[in-house]
Amino acid sequence: MLRPSQRKPRFDDDMKTSRPEEIRLLLSGGDRRSIADSNRVRLIIDSNPSLVIELAALTGDEDWLVAQRALDLLEKLAHEHPDWIAPHKKIFIGPLAASDKWEIRLQIVRALPLFHWSPTQAHRVEEILLENVAFPQTFVRAWALDGLATLAERRVTLMPIVRRHLRDFERSPSKALQARAKQIRARLGTPRNRPTFKA
Repeated sequence: MLRPSQRKPRFDDDMKTSRPEEIRLLLSGGDRRSIADSNRVRLIIDSNPSLVIELAALTGDEDWLVAQRALDLLEKLAHEHPDWIAPHKKIFIGPLAASDKWEIRLQIVRALPLFHWSPTQAHRVEEILLENVAFPQTFVRAWALDGLATLAERRVTLMPIVRRHLRDFERSPSKALQARAKQIRARLGTPRNRPTFKA
């Protein structure tokens, strides 16, 4: 039996009564394979978008699992409500981009293509994606190249870099990287091998 102090907080129907410390508790506990009560927090934010600011603040939490889960929720919310997350988008190009935790880097590379960036910020975005294309963790590498390919659709000077990494992925022993390369090529409409013509 859990003591009252160990129980997860319960929220009233009026989500506006939710407090930042209660959201933090919902994102606490478990291990790196757990999402804690992230789904509950998602419902709270959906009902009261003003609490996004509290979620953004938690990306700086001293507990890296809380920070990662907050970042994960921001990335998920950005797909459906980019306008909610855009005021906090600098989080994705800040110190967290250099995290030693692959789970945090994964959320960052997935989120970066979802926003509009100033020229200076866009340069930083490209740096982050290029760095993570070579990151040891497969999922991070795959999504970094996916994000870079998305940017290349808007900035064609990136396309040669994307094509080079696509070839590397296709030669990789990793089935996941091969599959991601195939998906990216299909999206970009670029063939695997361009035909060569003799004069």
